[in-house]
Amino acid sequence: LFALLKGTAWEVTDPKRQVVFDAVENAWAPFLYNGLVMDSVAGRAISRGEVDDHRRGHPILASIVLLGRGASAAENTRWRSLVKGWAQRDYYSPPLSNPSLSLTGLARLKSVLDDTSLTPLPEPEGHRLFPDMARAAHRRPGWAAALSMADKRITYYETGNGENLRGWHTGSGMLYWWGDTFANGQYSDAFWPTVDPYRLPGTTASRKVLGNGAGGDWGAAMPDVNWVGGVTDKKRAAVGQYLKGLSSTLLAKKSWFFLDDTVVCLGAGIRCQDGTAVETTVDNRNLGPVGNAPFTVDGSAQPVTRPWSATLTGASWAHLGGHGGYVFPGGATVKALRENRSGRWRDINTGGSTETLTRAYLTLWVDHGQNPADASYAYQLLPGASEQRTAVRAADTGWLRVLANSDDQQGVSVPSLGLTAVNFWFGGTVGPLVADAPCSVLVTEHTDGTATVCVSDPMRARTSLTLTWNRAVSSVLSKPSTVTTATTGASLRLVFGDLSGTRGATQTVKVRPA
Repeated sequence: LFALLKGTAWEVTDPKRQVVFDAVENAWAPFLYNGLVMDSVAGRAISRGEVDDHRRGHPILASIVLLGRGASAAENTRWRSLVKGWAQRDYYSPPLSNPSLSLTGLARLKSVLDDTSLTPLPEPEGHRLFPDMARAAHRRPGWAAALSMADKRITYYETGNGENLRGWHTGSGMLYWWGDTFANGQYSDAFWPTVDPYRLPGTTASRKVLGNGAGGDWGAAMPDVNWVGGVTDKKRAAVGQYLKGLSSTLLAKKSWFFLDDTVVCLGAGIRCQDGTAVETTVDNRNLGPVGNAPFTVDGSAQPVTRPWSATLTGASWAHLGGHGGYVFPGGATVKALRENRSGRWRDINTGGSTETLTRAYLTLWVDHGQNPADASYAYQLLPGASEQRTAVRAADTGWLRVLANSDDQQGVSVPSLGLTAVNFWFGGTVGPLVADAPCSVLVTEHTDGTATVCVSDPMRARTSLTLTWNRAVSSVLSKPSTVTTATTGASLRLVFGDLSGTRGATQTVKVRPA
């Protein structure tokens, strides 16, 4: 309608129309990457074999072009330039070859690709945290990542109409990631019918056997947890999930610190009484039908034969050729498995194909054992990193400092970035930060002599919160209305009023350290 009525007597002129236009870059673009739309926001559609993440993304690109016809000239040009970049970079599945795209959709995308006046824009960078959706999207030069969680508002997974029958753990902290010119078919190429549904990347899960559609249709199963969310300065983020397992006794505290070239992943307080093993999957990469990507652990090449499995005791880093690296601070015992896995779309969607598909996988996971009482893990994910860069990061033991990794708090500092980030599951002291109640905090000292203190109330329950940064601060440059008192001097003391209505949104205070 915006496009249809543009230039007529019935053109939509209500100022609130800007809400619709702003949604392009605030709500859609964060989940679009090189032509695909991330599976973290696709619900049960991930189980539909005929339309993968790329084929679902192309109609959205065409819709953005159509909406642009009703927007301002500047917005229309920018969006067309964004779409041209996305479409040109979709090497895995070129949009003009999409058989499920409508004729009008194809025409719109072709008009953009043929428009020589348009300069294709690169992928937008930055972090976008969506507390109401229990989702996050992190975008850096050369790669992007997405996180899907669950809370009392957001179900573990969407199932219904016989679709997505084994998506049980997609909301248990699944961490997706893609490269710019590599791994863009990672979740497109028969991933969902062939992957081990108990070992989704990033998740902590019990091996308790679940039935198809476990928990019930249409969002019936939602964990009774409040602390899910985090804080972001729009470039980096600290995100946390209090995890309660689906149809399980599993409990865990999980944190992700999204930084410039890495995602730092911490887990603690992992406990379960299911009588089964509990595992945290570091990654589970789809290597396609061939599956011979080289895998190296601490500089030692591992076999490419399948099946192959090993327990990597005291591993400090690992690297998967064509994908990226993994660093285990202080060393860790990690299990590795290279295998072929077969499955059918019909197994996860009653309307799916009965053809048997086989793909090779390389899986890395931490085995917490049966009925763990207080297990933990820590690792860095480095998307796109070379073997050399992975080894260098592992050797630089001072680059990352894990300040806390317990059932009470999880936090890190990266001195070279001037960054300290803590998820306070309960109030307490972590490094230079003191909080009197649960919250998420991200502090960054910038090279211009200023610092930002970002705070949020993921539980949406705080009627007051006091945060102290034990760092000398000379002045407060800006603060939101939620800050009732800001005291400077030998330390910075921030008193927040009622945060319960902020819906987990980040509150940013800018200061000048002494």
